[in-house]
Formats: sequence, C-alpha cells, structure tokens
Amino acid sequence: MKRIFSGIKPSGRLHIGNYLGAIKNWLTLQDEYQCVWGIVDYHAITVPYDLIELEERVIDCAASYIAAGLDPEKSILMLQSQVKEHTELTWILNTITPIPWLERVPTFKDKAKQFSASLNMGLLDYPVLMAADIILYKADAVPVGEDQLPHLELTRKIVRRFNSTFGQIFPEPKSIISSGALIKGLDGKSKMGKSLENCIYLDETPEEIWKKLSTAVTDPQRIRRNDIGNPEVCNLFSLHKLFSTKDQINYVNNGCKTADIGCLDCKRILSDNISNELAPIRENLIKLKNNNDYLRDVLNEGIKKSKEIARQTMYEVYDKIGVTYKFLK
Repeated sequence: MKRIFSGIKPSGRLHIGNYLGAIKNWLTLQDEYQCVWGIVDYHAITVPYDLIELEERVIDCAASYIAAGLDPEKSILMLQSQVKEHTELTWILNTITPIPWLERVPTFKDKAKQFSASLNMGLLDYPVLMAADIILYKADAVPVGEDQLPHLELTRKIVRRFNSTFGQIFPEPKSIISSGALIKGLDGKSKMGKSLENCIYLDETPEEIWKKLSTAVTDPQRIRRNDIGNPEVCNLFSLHKLFSTKDQINYVNNGCKTADIGCLDCKRILSDNISNELAPIRENLIKLKNNNDYLRDVLNEGIKKSKEIARQTMYEVYDKIGVTYKFLK
C-alpha cells in the first residue's frame, strides 16, 4: 500500500477551510493509502506564540482530526516535535538546499512582510522542514491545496538533489489536489483563516454560524433585494457548491440570477447545510475534549509507529551520507 503524509499546523481552532481543504478529503484516502497525519507543531513556533496555548492547540487539533472522521485504527496520527528525526533530516537537507530556492518561495515573501519585526531562520527554512516531514516517511503522495504546490515542487527538487548527490532513497511525492482549499473567507477578499477572523470554526453552534453568515459579503453588485445577481462572483455560492445539494445549488443559482430570492434566503440555506454537516463533528469534539486520556493514547501510539518508520529511513540516510563510521563498530 502506498503511503501519504500531510499535516496541519496547530495554530488555533480548526475552521471549515481546514476541513474542506484538508481533513474532508483525507477521509476518502484512509482506505486507499497508508496515511500518516501530522500535527506539525514545530511549524507553529516560527512566529511568536504562547507556550500554554500551544499545548491547548495541539490537543484541539488532535481532537478535531478524530472528530471529523480520521480513524486512528486506519491511519497514524502523530506529533511532529516528538519524532526527533524530523529536525535531524531537516539539517541534512539544509546542506544540499540552495538559499535562493527558499527565498523564491511565495509564502516566505508574504511572511517576511507580515513578520518583518520578528523575521527568523525558521520562516526561511520552513519549506525544508516541510520536505523532511514528507520524505521521512517516503510518502508517495501528498494531499495539498493549489496554494501549497510551490512547496511540494520544492520538496521534489530537494529529493532530486539528495538522490543525485548521495544515491536513490526517496521517491518524488506526487500531489493529490484537495478541493475547497482555496475558498475565500467571509469577507470575500482573503483566503479563509483564523488571523483574519473571516472563518467558521468546526465547533460553532448553528446560531453562531448564522450570525457570521448573515453579515458575510456576497455579490457586490447586488445591493437591493430585487437586484439581479451573478452567483459566480458571489463568495458564498462557492460554499454552496461544497455544502449544498445539487437541487439547492440550482435553486440558488437561478433564484439569484432572476432576483427570485434574496441574499438572506441564500445565506439561510447555506447556514442550515453547514450546521447540519458540522453537527456530528461538534458533538464528537465535545466528547473528545472531555477525554484527554483517549487523545493521549492515540497520539502516543501514533508517535510510536511514526518513530519506527522514521528510524528506518534515517538508517538509510546515515549510510548514504557516510556517517556510519566503521572505526566505531
């Protein structure tokens, strides 16, 4: 069975962007691949953070993974910082990764502007750690959104450089494009995210979801109830395509174009559909957050299994790069 690796940074409560762009797509892969899902907490410390909040976010992330349907019996759920081989392999990859490759990564340019006062090596080296995360498990494929394709292409370049320098070990991971990863936030401008407060969280109640959607940006040309709209430029219509039935999508599409329905009618349908889909996740989250023993057991088991794979990979790496010194044996 081929292997997949993907991870989520524990930067706060997970939202429907995380769910649609990652977790929901992963559920269909559990029966097709050997899946390693990581809570990549070392990626979360490249920007200022609170130590106590970090642990809470790790717990919340683990609970959200499982609540959304990831099965620990089918997949490995692990915590990056507890498998030292991630950082060890990162250092080795650093020695063959040219700095200009990293400086050209689009997300580094964005982060450099956003965190100019606290710009650090971790932000520059972020993609190398990401590459190590993936190839440590010899992943054949990685489920990603389109915005992450430059990172995955850099991973493949690093793999080619390593294999050509030291000898073949790592496969070049292919991409599995995740649908929904590039959905915009409720402001209609930026990608959905926690820092911009333009998202719907997985644990929000129907009332909270409706409150957010009722004021969300729609078609900018549709100012009055009887204005004819264009669903394809409406941010919320993209969410209908991900949460609503085919009949509902057609109803909203036609009703918007003819002004037979207003934006609030469209929002109410969407709100109900999101609430219904998130209801079991929200219930599972409540149960899991009250059962830290179970979460600890799942993570410990996942860490144990991932360490076994990681050690095996690193034994091969040690041999290839020449640090299995004979005189020490």
